[in-house]
Amino acid sequence: MKHQSPCSVALRCWTAGLVAVALFGAGCGKDDRRQAAATSTTAPMVSGDITVLAAASLSDSFTELGEAFEAANPGVHVKLSFDSSSTLASQANNGAPADVFASADDANMKKASDPGTAQDVRPFTRNRLAIIVGKGNPKGVASVKDFERVAWVRCADGVPCGDYAKQILANAKVDTGAHPPKSLETNVKGVVTKVTSGAVDAGIVYVTDGKAAASSSETIDIPDDLNVIANYPIARLKQSGHLDVANAFIAFVLSSQGQTILLKYGFRPLS
Repeated sequence: MKHQSPCSVALRCWTAGLVAVALFGAGCGKDDRRQAAATSTTAPMVSGDITVLAAASLSDSFTELGEAFEAANPGVHVKLSFDSSSTLASQANNGAPADVFASADDANMKKASDPGTAQDVRPFTRNRLAIIVGKGNPKGVASVKDFERVAWVRCADGVPCGDYAKQILANAKVDTGAHPPKSLETNVKGVVTKVTSGAVDAGIVYVTDGKAAASSSETIDIPDDLNVIANYPIARLKQSGHLDVANAFIAFVLSSQGQTILLKYGFRPLS
């Protein structure tokens, strides 16, 4: 049997030790990288507070969208401000401390985008209009032509739901001169309230608002040849103090999760 010198044995032991240390280190490095990757996937993408100016018809859907966005980004708080798109466009242009503007029509978004207040405008959903009446439809309203015999309301001029309603009434050749609305509401929620309270017999609202008020009202479809499609655009505002959060919120609204929430409340897909 061949004898090995003490030096040879020591050298091999020393080499084996180095290999073991290297393998252990490599394994630790992989574990560390896995841990870092796991940490990065659970960490919030963005952090900071934002204010979103959103059309009144988005109240329920954007409340859920805001909560879902906060859940996905624990370092974020979303404050929502709802009103007519015309009012919100004016607020944005006057420097209101807000980060995102979601309008119920292109015209009011244009008022904010033309001076550069609203930036990177993108469409995000659509809506349609419907007739809203009290529970049981006591006056037997069947179409907008019945507005010539019942008490009705609509949104004011310049407010998207008001302009859409005017277009529908013109399409149906309703004589609004002889039978004017009892009031012109500042936003679509005002129309819903007037009808559900019994103050008037009917009004024109978004399909989504009729769905939200289904427990105290009913809706009647408006035929496609008379109806209009309401386009909803969204944009970040130049005065935003958290552009990264604003952009992330808009991306969330456009994501499959955001679009699913909008569909749940009766909005229509872009395509």
